[in-house]
Amino acid sequence: MIGKYSIEVYNNRVHYFLTVQRNITVIQGNSASGKTELIRLINLYDTYGVSSGVSLKCGVICRVLTSNDWKTILSSLYSCIIFIDENEDFLKTKEFAEAVRGSDNYFVIVTRDDLSQLPYSVDEIYGLRNVTDSSKHKEYKRVYNETYKLYNLRTNSHFDPSLVVTEDTNSGVPI
Repeated sequence: MIGKYSIEVYNNRVHYFLTVQRNITVIQGNSASGKTELIRLINLYDTYGVSSGVSLKCGVICRVLTSNDWKTILSSLYSCIIFIDENEDFLKTKEFAEAVRGSDNYFVIVTRDDLSQLPYSVDEIYGLRNVTDSSKHKEYKRVYNETYKLYNLRTNSHFDPSLVVTEDTNSGVPI
């Protein structure tokens, strides 16, 4: 899968906007920032469709991968965006890392942990934060969740590193 995909997920309480453009995107955030709710809404939409009360807009299929028979499910998915929550047991295994490397899907991993076995770019690590909009709705506050870059390496400030670490051709491949 190649390209940039915008994803919008919402119901009557929360609204998420995110864009993925690489095979692995990591979303981090503080407790109660909406990380698990994002996964839950996508799973609801995948299971019940529009009758779930969830709307999902994306140019490709979005799915949630869980521990229940993840290998079989992953092997049947092509050109999808796959969301994975940090609580899944398989996430840090070598077998999962190999499956990701051989897949044409995009992966959005919601975690605060280090994923040293997966080769992902520092440019694709995002935080999740809540932005409330009380100006439109007086009786309740709708929460908009947006992603933001955690590491911005392209700044105008003078940067003079004493050490530069680069990836080699086998980056992320366990020996």
